Amino acid sequence: MAAAAYDLAIIGGGINGCGIARDAAGRGLKVYLCEQGDLGGATSSSSTKLIHGGLRYLEHYEFRLVREALLEREVLLKLAPHIIWPLRFVLPHHDGLRPKWLLRLGLFVYDHLGGRKILPATRTLDLTRDPTGAPLKPGYTHGFEYSDCWVEDSRLVALNALDAATRGATIAPRTRCVCADRDGGLWRVSVRAHGSERVETIAARALVNAAGPWVGEVLAGAIRANAPAHVRLVKGSHIVVRKLYDHDRAYIFQNSDGRIVFAIPYERDFTLIGTTDRDYHGDPGAVAIEPDEVDYLVNAASEYFRTPVTRDQIVWTYSGVRPLYDDGASKAQEATRDYVLELEAPEGRAPLLDVFGGKITTYRRLAEAVLDKLASHLPHGPSWTATAALPGGDFPHDGAQALADRFRRDYPFLAPAHALRLVRAYGTRARLILEGTKTAADLGRVFGSDLTEREVSYLMTYEWASTAADVLWRRSKLGLRLTAEEAAALDEHMTAARGTAALPAA
Repeated sequence: MAAAAYDLAIIGGGINGCGIARDAAGRGLKVYLCEQGDLGGATSSSSTKLIHGGLRYLEHYEFRLVREALLEREVLLKLAPHIIWPLRFVLPHHDGLRPKWLLRLGLFVYDHLGGRKILPATRTLDLTRDPTGAPLKPGYTHGFEYSDCWVEDSRLVALNALDAATRGATIAPRTRCVCADRDGGLWRVSVRAHGSERVETIAARALVNAAGPWVGEVLAGAIRANAPAHVRLVKGSHIVVRKLYDHDRAYIFQNSDGRIVFAIPYERDFTLIGTTDRDYHGDPGAVAIEPDEVDYLVNAASEYFRTPVTRDQIVWTYSGVRPLYDDGASKAQEATRDYVLELEAPEGRAPLLDVFGGKITTYRRLAEAVLDKLASHLPHGPSWTATAALPGGDFPHDGAQALADRFRRDYPFLAPAHALRLVRAYGTRARLILEGTKTAADLGRVFGSDLTEREVSYLMTYEWASTAADVLWRRSKLGLRLTAEEAAALDEHMTAARGTAALPAA
């Protein structure tokens, strides 16, 4: 049997791989993407959840990266207002660390480097009077407040994959690339689905290695490249604690080691604290927070908060591995966060493009750069993603609450918090979950919190969810609210329901 033929094959279903698939499919290319686990199952679901320019990158003179990221904030805010929204950050001045004049200068550049139009500008704070000073120790009397954005990171991955599939791409999660070989002007890519012994082969005119922290492993293993990968694995860990304060602003804390730590309102009832930065040499799939990282984050937050943060407040931790380009920086925190694309295209042979580094904020620009690099090998249409809303994002950037109110008028049985959560996850596509329902009972079984059978069916039908972990920790963060028994019952239900669809077509 002849191998299925594609223009572009992509290894890796994180934000970069799914962003490339979406962009390429929208330009008329026939795309295949395989991912060894769940979409966004590694680095892309383990970020600090920020769409930001990277204020501290200014200290490393990465002005191009910061400008590109700052410009992207408002682009993405308009494309996905359901999963991305503005967030104000409070930066307390710490005597003995960066002086006030340097903070003011950095924030002035931050405000003006990226063409800000929607997000409000920086302002100076008197922390003895402003409500944001109340949770802090009395010694912190002055500070600054500036803008960036929040993102539901793993949902961003799922929505890019969904849009790519809608535009004709083949998305294959839980499918490992076994090997990839050049055959003249084509790649022969052999893949095996999880739980299957059958190996299938597809043909593609170009191959993109966007395997994230596995980019080097794919090069050395499946592709059998001779040159070593220029990748530096850097681990970042986070802790989640019960809510530490009542207002809606985040904090950015300076530390004596030159690093910064964020404390961010999280999932209504929690505070997210992160991140660490350290080189990592183990299996990216087995990454976990270490006791000294917990100490670092607890101590960093306790340096600022009036009430110390303690280990017994922690309800969840997570860690991820950033696949940074190895630029020879001496410290993990100084390694560039910029992306590097390496194209290998021998005369008359199919091209290979390897993706190193990158930030979730600049994934869309990275995808455009990939298509530009491949243009002579894969002629395609013009760029288009800067103005095309992601699935469910076709409403005003400040319209989430209005959309939730509309759903409550149409479906009066919805509690306010439930309606807003559905909008924050699915935007206008929440109607696919609610369509035809007249009472809460019509949403089916409730697995815990406000997670219903209809929502689970939606995620299985449209977003490749297969296990309880896919639903509770990547398509949502409802794992913070369900008990172990409830999660097990959800897993049992999904196992029985696999392969069925119970929702109207999109």
